[in-house]
Amino acid sequence: MSFVSHAEEGHESGDKKTEIKEYIQHHLLDSHDFALTSYTNEDGETVHVGFPLPVILWDDGLKVFMSSKLHHGEAVAEVGGNYYKSYHNKIYKTDAEGTIELDEHHHPTNVKPLDLSITKNVAVIFLVGLLMFFLFKGLAASYAKNSGIAKGIGRFLEPIVLYVRDDIAIPNIGEKKYKKYMPYLLTVFFFVWFVNLLGLTPLGVNVTNSISVTIALALITFLITNLTGTKDYWKHIFDPLGDSMPWYGKLPIYIILVPIEILGIFIKPFALLIRLYANIKAGHIVLMSLIGLMFLFKSWLGSSLSFGLTFAISLIELLVALLQAYIFTMLSALYFGFASETHEHAEEHDGEIQHL
Repeated sequence: MSFVSHAEEGHESGDKKTEIKEYIQHHLLDSHDFALTSYTNEDGETVHVGFPLPVILWDDGLKVFMSSKLHHGEAVAEVGGNYYKSYHNKIYKTDAEGTIELDEHHHPTNVKPLDLSITKNVAVIFLVGLLMFFLFKGLAASYAKNSGIAKGIGRFLEPIVLYVRDDIAIPNIGEKKYKKYMPYLLTVFFFVWFVNLLGLTPLGVNVTNSISVTIALALITFLITNLTGTKDYWKHIFDPLGDSMPWYGKLPIYIILVPIEILGIFIKPFALLIRLYANIKAGHIVLMSLIGLMFLFKSWLGSSLSFGLTFAISLIELLVALLQAYIFTMLSALYFGFASETHEHAEEHDGEIQHL
């Protein structure tokens, strides 16, 4: 960690706190390179261990280069006669000296090109996508070779797949319509679970800690819900009282009720993205803060307590990684169940409630 060597050099407590805070903020951000670790050499220079990723910019044409040219924000990259510099993990157009102009709020005023780069989070998303593809391809192959019996890693995946089907999809969507939603439910469950687990490794991967990723996931759920919604689903939104009273009696109620129902369409995916983003981000902040306390306490007792708390929270985060995948999948299935609702299903449900 970058603040380890500074702690050993005997900086003041205030400097350590500032450095730890900056390290936590840096850890939570996406980056244009995959940094595994760093250390300070004999000359006092910080050496980063990792590998660069492709930087793809649109600035009066396509500009492609490796992030090693930026040297972790310390160098200026010259590409096609233009100069670019990384500032707080965002790339800005600059001059040969790498000047970054700031406004009164300390925000850069330099031109920021359209950034289409393969960042660390994007690379991990591709990696998890390939991992899932080969895992489930192997599961399907084992079914074909062994008369429907899973072998190898498939023995671990099969109970989870069956759980998603039998305890999430069918109870919330129904036996008649759950199959068309199963590919997405399985994909989002394993994707969120795997990236959350990778976020607990020392690799510094924080995919679901990025709100853009959770927005994309929630947007997919939103689109599937509303594009597959039945006429009964939309009737429930725009005519929730049905034929229970004449239109002139419903009109005063609908002035308030219908906007609330329409607002609910957007509140549901918003709750999905905020819940996943906030829980994962908070977990990373707590873990990194506890690790930072080890370098603030100058006693074996304080550092030992910090280590013990970090270990305990890490175990809890393993559960949270799975729990957040479950909650996202469960709520998505619940929304799909609302979207696929028909009068027959609603009448059966009402009958069951009356019977109970």
